[in-house]
Amino acid sequence: MAKRLLVTGGAGFIGSNFCHYVYDKYPDWQIDVLDILTYAGNTANLPEEATRHSGRIRLWIGDVTNANLVDNLVSKADTVVHFAAETHVTRSIFDNLNFFETDVIGTHIVANAILKAQDRIERFIHVSTSEVYGTARAETMDEDHPLMPMSPYASAKCGADRLVYSYWETYRIPAIIVRPFNNYGPRQHLEKVVPRFISSALLDEPFTVHGVGQAERDFIHVDDTCRALDLLLAAPRTKVIGEVFNIASGEARSVLSIAEQVAELSERPRDSIVFIGERPGQVVRHIGDYGRIERLLGWRPEIRWKDGLKATYRWYRDNRDHWRPQLWMRQIPVRTQSGVVELH
Repeated sequence: MAKRLLVTGGAGFIGSNFCHYVYDKYPDWQIDVLDILTYAGNTANLPEEATRHSGRIRLWIGDVTNANLVDNLVSKADTVVHFAAETHVTRSIFDNLNFFETDVIGTHIVANAILKAQDRIERFIHVSTSEVYGTARAETMDEDHPLMPMSPYASAKCGADRLVYSYWETYRIPAIIVRPFNNYGPRQHLEKVVPRFISSALLDEPFTVHGVGQAERDFIHVDDTCRALDLLLAAPRTKVIGEVFNIASGEARSVLSIAEQVAELSERPRDSIVFIGERPGQVVRHIGDYGRIERLLGWRPEIRWKDGLKATYRWYRDNRDHWRPQLWMRQIPVRTQSGVVELH
């Protein structure tokens, strides 16, 4: 059935890829995108039609903390997917106020708008993050793993995650919480590790790695995340409303190994990798268990890491004009665990 979809933060990385996915797959769906277009939001990320403010995808430039605007847009939707958030761990260490304003207060305003329009909203997907778990206490982390956020970003997202859950418990809003692990793919801001390494390779610069690079992460291609969200939109409500779902690959991958693989892809020598101080609040191991969404909806990651990394490298190689304006934002001054201020 045709839907009227509101996507907050739809000009960012995962949000814009999701908009492209829906726009291409569902030609009868109407899509409203709300984005304030901070440094991480970019109109060029969206389908071209969005900037013409006509047809079936429209861009509304505004703040998710603007209650009147959010209420108005939610009242016209039947489905809401909430991506809007500040998302960079290192930036949250350097300057964290915006993280709590956008991630917590913004989510509170969206949840209140859902409550007011509860008679027409079919489902509300809140895009949380795996960072709420902190460092794994088991080989992999399922949705019942303790929440132990280790950075201001993670704690802000944890607050938003639990706020949405409380609205489900208290008001029975049609909420679904997803916790994606580290996404990568086209249109990601250069501040994140995969595009930072790729842009360094393309610019013939060193790859900078925190500490010794042994921190392990779970990387999932953004197209796999979009497929998971699609399944959550289509699934019977009784299966998904009130639930929390990891979106993960289940594979451990060190930051150093990623630098080495990008160096190999770009035919750069191994000594292009340089090591800097360890970032405070570093998560040591962070691997997801996606068993719940697999059991309930049959979702599994489809894009293999090597294939996804190659495709992502090609996208950045072939779209330099898209990411060049971000170059000055790749690094942020941070006081490392040893007390030295370095650019991360």
